[in-house]
Amino acid sequence: MQIVNSYEVVKGDIRRKLEDIKGVLASTDIDEKIKDTKIVMETLPEEILSKIFSQKINKLDENDWILMKRELESEFNISMNSGVLIKGEEQQSRDNKWWTQREKLKDDYYWSRYKKYMKKDIPPNVIRTIDADTDNIMDNLEDPNIEKFSRYGMVVGHVQSGKTGNYSALICKAADAGYKFIVVIAGGINNLRNQTQERLNKSFIGVDMGIDIGVGKLANNDKSKEPISLTTKSEDFNKRDADRITQAMGLDNTSSPIVLVIKKNTSTLKNVVEWLSKRYNNQKITKHSMLLIDDESDYASINTNKTDEDPTKINARIRDLLGLFEKSVYVAYTATPYANIFIDHKIDGERGKDLFPKDFIYALDAPSNYFGAKKIFLDTDFKHIVTIPEPKSLLPIKHKKDLILNELPDTLEEAIRLFLINIGIRNLRNQGNKHNSMLIHASRFTMVHQQIGSCVEDYLSKLRKDIVVYSSLDNPEMQSINIQSIKETFELRCYDIEFEWNMVIKSIQTLINTVVIREVHQQRSVELEYRDDQVTNAIVIGGTSLARGYTIEGLSVSYFLRSTIFYDTLMQMGRWFGYRPGYEDLCKIYMTEDMKDNFRDIIESTEILFEDFKIMARKNMTPEDFGLAVQQYPDSGLQVTARNKQRNIKELYYEMKLDGHLKETGKINSDNSINRRNIQLIKDTVSIISDSKDNESNSKNSYVWKNIDKKVIKDFIEKFGIYGERKDDIFGIKSRMPIEFIRKYIDEIDSDWDIALYSGESEKIEISSKISIRKEKRKATLKDEGRCYEIRNNQVSSGTAESISLTDEECMGIERKNRKDVRSRLKRPLLMLHIIDAEINDSKNDEGNNKNIELAAFGISFPGGITSTGKTVKLKVNTVYIQKLLDGEEYDD
Repeated sequence: MQIVNSYEVVKGDIRRKLEDIKGVLASTDIDEKIKDTKIVMETLPEEILSKIFSQKINKLDENDWILMKRELESEFNISMNSGVLIKGEEQQSRDNKWWTQREKLKDDYYWSRYKKYMKKDIPPNVIRTIDADTDNIMDNLEDPNIEKFSRYGMVVGHVQSGKTGNYSALICKAADAGYKFIVVIAGGINNLRNQTQERLNKSFIGVDMGIDIGVGKLANNDKSKEPISLTTKSEDFNKRDADRITQAMGLDNTSSPIVLVIKKNTSTLKNVVEWLSKRYNNQKITKHSMLLIDDESDYASINTNKTDEDPTKINARIRDLLGLFEKSVYVAYTATPYANIFIDHKIDGERGKDLFPKDFIYALDAPSNYFGAKKIFLDTDFKHIVTIPEPKSLLPIKHKKDLILNELPDTLEEAIRLFLINIGIRNLRNQGNKHNSMLIHASRFTMVHQQIGSCVEDYLSKLRKDIVVYSSLDNPEMQSINIQSIKETFELRCYDIEFEWNMVIKSIQTLINTVVIREVHQQRSVELEYRDDQVTNAIVIGGTSLARGYTIEGLSVSYFLRSTIFYDTLMQMGRWFGYRPGYEDLCKIYMTEDMKDNFRDIIESTEILFEDFKIMARKNMTPEDFGLAVQQYPDSGLQVTARNKQRNIKELYYEMKLDGHLKETGKINSDNSINRRNIQLIKDTVSIISDSKDNESNSKNSYVWKNIDKKVIKDFIEKFGIYGERKDDIFGIKSRMPIEFIRKYIDEIDSDWDIALYSGESEKIEISSKISIRKEKRKATLKDEGRCYEIRNNQVSSGTAESISLTDEECMGIERKNRKDVRSRLKRPLLMLHIIDAEINDSKNDEGNNKNIELAAFGISFPGGITSTGKTVKLKVNTVYIQKLLDGEEYDD
């Protein structure tokens, strides 16, 4: 096995040569650079090579060169699209080119050195997009040289996709433009603030504890321009240190930018406000401009009190800080913007405006190598998910802080074994100098984390002992039941890996003593640390402290047991999102079937929402329009609303907009009697509407009736037995069908309807004396302890089903399979009736003996889209229902 550093040094040298090539790389450039370097290494003696590469290196074997070619091709083929911008009404009339057309042509010291620093880790195409994105954001800030301004914006990125890198670039450009005070509010816990400070030290400040790091080590480093940091990697802001650092200079006399990285904490914010107020004698700061970056802005920054009450403390302190400056910009950064858009944009009291992003929202794209939610839950057939049953007898999802845990669930022991295997494989792939982590997020209680940690330590010790003793033997699995279990996990989860078992176990042996266990909570005894000079192989156990913003390096195995329906909670817990160069295929997430389904549903909804974002940008709609769209979105409404209402709320009215959406009964009650009644209901409904042929048409043996009185639809909706209790599932979380809102829509929206009955490819069924169809084939799974059948992907209808009521002329310019475009052309709501020949897979049946059953289902396609107005329905929601959903959302770690 080659020395890992040799591989990395050679690869880095070739990488730099490729970066120096002007323009787009030719298809042969990587091959040629590798060939040239290979010749040099094979012909020159070691002492000469050491001088060329500035350190001693070993020769590489053929597998190393093959791997290097694959990795470089992957890296240089990475692309990233520019983001999408929505501007406020006033912003659309301002000068939005002040930066790109004027200031950018001047000194770009901070940005140019950060751009150079990024080259060692970030692909060239991604750097170019970061440059373009931050140029767009800069244009929507303000020229710091004008007399007075306040701007409020929001940047939305994907979880773990590089938002810190984006605002580091924005800070560099803001400093180049002349912003004097730069404040970064970096989450509500110390480890997140410390991590953010460390990154800014490398990307912008250039110094840590007096030692040059990151951009400070580059050749063009100018000490006279070094930013003045009033916080350090280990110390948050305090007045005493700030006075000591600035006493030798007047704040108005230094030309260097002043930067603070502070925790989102009431007392810290208060200290900053008081310190600045004292330095400026309680007068407005008029000479300098401030940029305030609010990282994880949907956490704690939002004022959840009523309009006529004082704002919550953190919200008030942030507004106080902005109010000290005549010239200020507030930019919220988040991956879950739902809470931010609930801010009342009309508030403008004694503390100034609330934090609604009235001027702009900028949605970042992610690079093509991003290992994100869509790739994991939508695009890869769940190949990264290991579905596990809830370990109810040992570690139930819902438990109290006094839970006693004496042993680990079998599935968690398997996940630990897989993590050790991944360490061994990455070492064989010349990634032995990279960090590796496993995440265990199975509780919200510190005491339970400690017990999990103790049990993990016991199990790891058993594995470690046998690996050290037996792995050098030819057949170690014959000597140890523990090594036998590792081999079984290898064969089960890594069957397509390029290395043989005996190579992997020997690789694990070389690194097993480096594996550590780290608990991340307020009572932890040892810090989780990822150092530049030392590899960390860690099994990380935690809850809140890991659930928002904190990056777990080299994460390849996650064990996740949580129960929540809130969008932001789930998405922020997804620490497994990010970048996995060279080991994406090794990544596995252990979670229950229900949690997998929740993630899939959320991600589908989020994808649709951001497609709407692009439409709104093209239509020059505003952040207020986007906020309204999210608030009224039928799949996200509850999850957003409940988190931003007080727990003692007396009543809640929720407004839902169904325009442009499709709602289907993807989950169907498994009660046979209910299904028989539903099938008969479809037959009865068709008999009623087919008495007259005047409005009936036939398409591929399917039928459509137009201009049907909505009373027929109301009667159908009232009688159809959907899955779940209507009153206990108001927002359709279980059923995916917000039936109470649909009933309200039928009552309030004055419109006739169309009705379609679909024919498939299965056996024939008589609907009425006049009409026969063939049942539609679908695959389904028995779910929720046998209480329902779930149609695969919750998709009842086929791709072109919604266009059945449109003529060819009405579809001019769009494709019938483009469902959003079709809904924008619909003249009336469409009730879609299905009789399904369902092949049922019982997820509990390991033998896979499937059966077929006849099911009734329906869907409703609502006309319109994101730009349509006026058709919202309002419903009073039972607050007991809201309280029940909020249960268990508090943490104590």
